[in-house]
Amino acid sequence: MQFTGIADEAGKPVETQIRAHKELGWKYIELRDTGEKCVTDIPEEEFDRILGLLGDAGLQVSCFASQIGNWSRKITGNFEIDKTELARAIPRMQKAGTRFIRIMSWTQGDASMKEWKSEALRRLRELAKMAEGSGVMLAHENCSGWASEGPAETIEMLDTIDSPALTALYDTANPLSRGQDSMAYVRGVKDRAAYVHVKDWKIEPDGSGHGVYPGEGDSVLRQQLAELFNAGYDGFISIEPHITAIIHQGKEADDAEAAYSCYVEYGRRMMRLVKEVKKNL
Repeated sequence: MQFTGIADEAGKPVETQIRAHKELGWKYIELRDTGEKCVTDIPEEEFDRILGLLGDAGLQVSCFASQIGNWSRKITGNFEIDKTELARAIPRMQKAGTRFIRIMSWTQGDASMKEWKSEALRRLRELAKMAEGSGVMLAHENCSGWASEGPAETIEMLDTIDSPALTALYDTANPLSRGQDSMAYVRGVKDRAAYVHVKDWKIEPDGSGHGVYPGEGDSVLRQQLAELFNAGYDGFISIEPHITAIIHQGKEADDAEAAYSCYVEYGRRMMRLVKEVKKNL
């Protein structure tokens, strides 16, 4: 098992992201935004510069957190944008020695449920074909899109596409934040998840929710991790704090130093929590 994290929550400059992961003693980093753009969108020369900095720091890339099919893209939107992003990402991932790329399955928009499902599966099948044979694996996160509607949809996606280039990425807080049953979801996908995002979510009396440090929320995080570990999960544990910054809600950290300190503290608490859960299995 290896710890990693979506590093832009520590700070947008990649130098800050590297500093946080070095302070935590981690060997891996998950790249999303570097500067003001996603790692899949930055110019080639900037990507090469970042790869050089990571190499100098002794860090490897665990995953590209791409925009493919995410919360900003409707199922009725232009699919060529997603295909172009994946085509640009694959050689970069090969250069970085990275296996996983985080994707989702598009928002419903004004499509019917039947249209949403059918088109999402069609697109996922085409993306999986693009990735097959490249060493790249599409890791679908249960965050946004048709295949995030529940564990049954996630499994149906995997079984229908049936590609070695498509797997499940499970996020521990997304079920609760979407009004789903966390334990039902993790039990449904625990044998199929190849990558795990960890965050915890607190529901307030008025029904609003927000990210909190691991183990302090309502996501029954300890129980979820125990389910995953008992099922044999031994892959990446990637933190996504969502405390000072929530990228998909347009919330940027107000205080750069606070964001950095929060990220590092989150990582330390996550390591302690995982150790505690494993000890009590």
